[in-house]
Amino acid sequence: MLSQLGFLFVAMALATGRVVRRDSADGFPNPNATQLEFIEDIADGTLSDAPPPPSLNESSIPIFQLISFNEYFEVAFFSSLIENITTDEPGFTLPTEKKVEILEILATVLAQEQLHAIDASNVLKHFNASLIPEPCEYVFPGATDINSSIALAATFTDVVLGTLQDAAEGLAVNGDLGPIRKVASIIGQEGQQSGFYRLLLNQMPSQKLFLTTNVGAFGWSALQQFVVSCPFNIGEIEIPIFPPLEVAHVKGGQTIEPRDQRLSFVANLTGSSEAEQLINETSPDLFVTYFSGQLLPISVPIEDVEWFGENNAQLRFEAEFPFEENILVGLTIAALTSKDNFTTYGEVVEVTIAAPGLIEVTEEGLSWDLLSEEDL
Repeated sequence: MLSQLGFLFVAMALATGRVVRRDSADGFPNPNATQLEFIEDIADGTLSDAPPPPSLNESSIPIFQLISFNEYFEVAFFSSLIENITTDEPGFTLPTEKKVEILEILATVLAQEQLHAIDASNVLKHFNASLIPEPCEYVFPGATDINSSIALAATFTDVVLGTLQDAAEGLAVNGDLGPIRKVASIIGQEGQQSGFYRLLLNQMPSQKLFLTTNVGAFGWSALQQFVVSCPFNIGEIEIPIFPPLEVAHVKGGQTIEPRDQRLSFVANLTGSSEAEQLINETSPDLFVTYFSGQLLPISVPIEDVEWFGENNAQLRFEAEFPFEENILVGLTIAALTSKDNFTTYGEVVEVTIAAPGLIEVTEEGLSWDLLSEEDL
């Protein structure tokens, strides 16, 4: 399998993590029959041969557009990671035996993500819906070595696992029961990936008893933070994009210790009509609302507000992170909201000003050493 990598994935991968997808020998995203068989062989399975559902609610179209867009992103990320490991970029060098093992695993993951993308596109094609025509150009902040890249993969996979929960619920609400089984199977597949990444990072493979939920708009907004440019108008996809919310002082971009603490946030509200009336208020009636596991949204008031930047459109503030009471292990997703006291996750979207802030709480690590420091 590894001898095929040289022509399977052709991408420009730089130490900064920036990648531009180009045409590759596997034909992705539009492989012919022979190329598709090749991808399926690497993926250890084929696309489903079950017929498409007889109909699809118009409100379900953005669900498949989001799934397709996310899979394109994942294909680009794993293409970049494979290229960096294959060419021994600084920070990505492994001993030969481990290098072979990791590349074989990642090649399978990449092929599986390609098939996920193709499957979502096939649904959109069947119902004459607008397609994601081809991948965008991306940047992967902080993915400067193999450990930080795996940590990023673990985090965005956690986000995907929550977003697919929302997709399944949305399909059910829309009466589109046919695709739900397949979405559930992808949730399981992504969960297997997540456990592997966590093991590489010396963490327990199973993160929580109920994985953290998410909403489509937050998943879509999170993806925009990786996009440099796209060969199509993202605005044509009818999913809200919120201003980014940065968790300002956490280690490694997302990771914090398992304890009650005060977190610092920054929201860039430039151009946000929802934020215009708030600018320069020193005590705005705003909240950080957290998603964790299957708990109802948890809201805490923001404090120590400071407006700065051009037109004072950026907001710096702090908020409590109530770890002990809620056992906030694993992924927590934060949003800046104008209200609190929610009974559903969808209600949070309606009053969100900036999102999502991604927080990973990690406990004391295991002794697993596949990617130990002495090997890098």
